[in-house]
Amino acid sequence: MSEARRFAGKIALVTGAAGGIGRATAERLAREGAALVLADLPGSALEEAASAAQRAGVRALACPADVTRLEDFEGLVARAERELGGLDLLVNNAGIEGVVAPLESYPLDVFDRVLAVNVRGVFLGMRCAGPLLRRRGGGAIVNLASVAGVTGDPNLSAYIASKHAVIGLTRSGALAFGPNVRVNAVAPSPVETRMMRSLESGMGGAQPELVRKMVIERIPAGRYAEPEEIAALIAFLGSDEARFINGSVYTIDGGMTPV
Repeated sequence: MSEARRFAGKIALVTGAAGGIGRATAERLAREGAALVLADLPGSALEEAASAAQRAGVRALACPADVTRLEDFEGLVARAERELGGLDLLVNNAGIEGVVAPLESYPLDVFDRVLAVNVRGVFLGMRCAGPLLRRRGGGAIVNLASVAGVTGDPNLSAYIASKHAVIGLTRSGALAFGPNVRVNAVAPSPVETRMMRSLESGMGGAQPELVRKMVIERIPAGRYAEPEEIAALIAFLGSDEARFINGSVYTIDGGMTPV
């Protein structure tokens, strides 16, 4: 069954677009007709992600950027307006996991970096994109939280804190931007991405497969999510079909965190 063209004539900015959820989201939005500004760090596989999106017949700009820098985010939204005509959707996906370490000995420099990318990056995206979305008559922002934003973990304090903060920013943004700019968050369980491989290794040392097994045992669906499944929810929340959804947090976790 072919996918809807819900984003024909629309423009989206996706951060952390070089791999995992970001790349899957870019490809999903491209297939649905969106022109794209794709952002990730210099040296990432950003050009490959842009090429994959372009195969759907849309424009996709590869824009190396650090989301913790105001000038970089200002440059991203400026390119969206100058080269594509504006902005209808921001997907704040860029994020890092930090390290696995007890709270009392968690490295301060790593803590600061995780909060900078995962929280400051989301804040800057909302701050910079809001005016463009308003100028287009409205639009949507989708922030990537996590089940880590509704739970706790003694060895992932920075990541947990950052994802709780993303949920707070989402709810604040929904109140701040007025009736025509919606702000929602997606909170996935573990996803088949590089980040989970890193966390499995950090928790399991030489036996990351044991960590994977223990995590999967906590998921009633019996597996990790696929990036494309998260992208499908992001696309829905960014589309006009979700025009009355605002300030919400959607867990997509195979039943891992039941209410």
